[in-house]
Amino acid sequence: MSHLNQMELQDLRHLIGVHETSYRKLDDYAKRATDPEIKQMFQQSAQSAQQTKQKLMSFLQ
Repeated sequence: MSHLNQMELQDLRHLIGVHETSYRKLDDYAKRATDPEIKQMFQQSAQSAQQTKQKLMSFLQ
């Protein structure tokens, strides 16, 4: 793994936060949705945001 400079680390932390916020919002929308297709779309999008967040977090290790 290459070492991250301060700017890259700051950007990475920002992106992780953005994806966490997206996950929480999309998950909430999925829970509130009554249309099965819309519910599934939000669930899939929330899962994608969560997976991306996890991948970004792996760069911090």
